Amino acid sequence: MFRQFFSFAMLAAGVIGLGTMGASDAHAQQNWPNFSNNNSSSGSGSSLFGGYFGSSGGSYQVNFPKKYSAGQIVVSFGDRRLYYTIGKGRAISYPIAIPKGEARWSGVHRISAKKVNPPWTPTAQMRRENPKLPAFVPGGHPRNPLGVRALYIGNTLYRIHGTDAPWLIGQQVSHGCIRMFNRDVVDLYRRARIGTRVTVTWSHFTTS
Repeated sequence: MFRQFFSFAMLAAGVIGLGTMGASDAHAQQNWPNFSNNNSSSGSGSSLFGGYFGSSGGSYQVNFPKKYSAGQIVVSFGDRRLYYTIGKGRAISYPIAIPKGEARWSGVHRISAKKVNPPWTPTAQMRRENPKLPAFVPGGHPRNPLGVRALYIGNTLYRIHGTDAPWLIGQQVSHGCIRMFNRDVVDLYRRARIGTRVTVTWSHFTTS
């Protein structure tokens, strides 16, 4: 059982997108369950990793540069934190998993879409590389690599999303996406609207 969960965590580390819009170099996976039956999905969003959220989260308020107005998302790969500005030089700081190696990127975009319990469809390339991958993982399933919420970044392949592997938060594991604890991404999802400005940088921020 543990071996199955560990191999799935390695798969999740390669996920950078959702559906046919995503891309990944997912690793080999063994003993996938049959996802064709929708009854395998937990409609309530329950998880094998500590209930619905899978984590107690790790957010807290910090001082933040006043040049960022309220209601913005600033992702610092250097700090391995996502900041949501709340005004008057303050922000909520969330721990994140960041891209590794050549997957590093930066830029300014807007949140273009939001989804609750996003489903995951591996790309054709991913399934050619690993025929054992399921064709589809329904939204809300505890082994869905996108977790319980997803916020789409502009017209890129990248997402801010939850996770089924909370022990990887804080590490360099993704191929472009920004991964959060499920509890934290639910909180961010509630705060951030479509059109929210997203600044992604490798700069460090002095916070307290």
